[in-house]
Parts: sequence; structure tokens; C-alpha cells
Amino acid sequence: MKAMKPLIRVAITALLLSVSFSTPSQARQDQASVLDKKVSSLFEAGKYMAALPLAKQSLALREKAASPDDEKLGNSLNNLAALEYNLGHYDIAEPLYKRALAIAEKLTGPDDEGVASLLNNLGELYRVQERFADAEPMLKRSVAIRDKANPDNPDMAPALSNLGAVYSNQKRYDLAEPLFKRSLAVLEKARGPDDPELSVVLSNLSDTYINQKRYELAEPLLKRSLRLAEKLGPNNASVAQALNNLGAVYLYQGRHDDAEPLLKRSVTVFEKSLGPMSPELVESLGNLAGLYKDQGRYADAAPIAKRAAAIRARTRGQKI
Repeated sequence: MKAMKPLIRVAITALLLSVSFSTPSQARQDQASVLDKKVSSLFEAGKYMAALPLAKQSLALREKAASPDDEKLGNSLNNLAALEYNLGHYDIAEPLYKRALAIAEKLTGPDDEGVASLLNNLGELYRVQERFADAEPMLKRSVAIRDKANPDNPDMAPALSNLGAVYSNQKRYDLAEPLFKRSLAVLEKARGPDDPELSVVLSNLSDTYINQKRYELAEPLLKRSLRLAEKLGPNNASVAQALNNLGAVYLYQGRHDDAEPLLKRSVTVFEKSLGPMSPELVESLGNLAGLYKDQGRYADAAPIAKRAAAIRARTRGQKI
């Protein structure tokens, strides 16, 4: 039926700008650190396409200057992977994450919280690829590391939410709901009820209710999710996802007049933030096409459905 798009965030590694290195590599490292600061700022603003060439340049500098197991090299690998993931380039992101994880485990051991962040990121990548058997142990391990260190640390919220999304995708809602609720509670305790990152978890919790046809519980969560996402800026990708999700709820209920402007705006924001061929557009385009079909507007629906199919095929490396 109508497609609900979970809101998931991956963690971009904190960038340390004051580590000193030996002389021949110092200039390269300093230049890479300047680039990293720009990448981090653009990432947080959801400007992934603008950040991508800078992250690639930073990694290239560190590849030349650092040892194969250097911590900053691992940070650059993770940051580039996070951008590639958000742009839907999953085949590029996976080996970058794996290299970053191997470096972190070698430098800090298997139970470090930096390792937990990378496990979350790689696990979430597997989830979106529907590789649930690979995703679940990664995310469980990430949660276990965070739990052992500090069960109230808000940094564990993404792994809780992403693990919940794995179960939700598998229709294991009895396992998903308590994970989303715990993620929400951890974030609210640490950051208050109006932090934009809550948008992610609110959307995911609503997804479990939607799939159980508990729309009266889902709608207020999604309205709150959209309100918080808009704090990140009107053209942030999280806003587009929240718009799509609320529009999908209205479609489930046959509220086409309420759904259409949300879905059209979702498409526009995704195009501005992630580009016209982003995989994230597929659900919004599919929902908009479905709305037009429901209304008998087949001429409007056909090109939109065709565009969604083209993006989906491109993402999977297929020809249409």
C-alpha cells in the first residue's frame, strides 16, 4: 500500500582538529582538518552533495599523510561513508565503513564507544539494503557497548531506533515499539522535548502504529516529528521524510486533499537537499503517484511512477 519512509540518522564521527603529526604530513593534516570542519557543518545542515567533494579531498589527503591505522584516517573514512549512505550510494559506503570499523577496533578495542557508532552506521546501511541478518547483530552489539558504558547516553538513541526499524521492517512490532520508546525517552531526558533529533524516533514509532492501523496514535507523533524537523531548516532532508510520512498516513485514511500538498512538498525538498535521482525520492514519488491513481488522474500518475521506477532501478544497478 502507501509507502512509509523511516527517518534514520547515522552518526558522523566527531572531528578532532588539534592532533599533531610529524612534519612532512603536518600541512596535509591541517588542510584535511579544515576540510573536515566544513564537512561536519554541511552534514549537520543536510547539505550532503556540497559536503561530498570536500570529504573526498580530506580522505585523499589523509591517505597520503597518515599510517593505515591512523585515527583521523578512520574518521575521514566514516565521514565520507556517512555522506555516501545519505546520498544512496550504498555500495560505495559499505567498504568505507568496514575500513573505518577495522581501524577503530585495532586502535581502541572492540568495546569502545567509537566502535559502537561505526557498528550503528554499518548496521543501518545493512538495514536499508534489507540485509536484516547482517544488520541485527551489528546494532545489538552497538546497543550493548553503549548500555555497558552509560545507559542514559543519548548517543545510543540512533542504534536503539535503527534496531527497532529492523524489527519493524520484519513486522516484529512487539520488539520494535519498546526500542523506539526507549530511544525517545533517552533523547528527551538528555536534550529536552524540542530537540530536532527526536523527529527521527517519533517518525519510527509512528510507523509501528501505522502498520497496526493505529492511525490515531501515529498522526500526532508525525505532526510533532515534522515540527521538530523544520527546526533544521525548510530544505533539510529530514523535513522531506517527515512530510512524506505524514502524507502517507493521510493516504491510508483516504484524506487526499490533506496528503497531496505534503507529498508534493516532500518531493521538492528531497530534490533540493539530495538531488533529483536520490533513492530517498522513491517513496514520496510513489505515494504521490498512488494518490493520483486513487483519484483517477492516471495522466498525472504515469510520469511520476515511471520516474520512481527509474530511480529504483538505478539504485539497484538495473536497466529499465
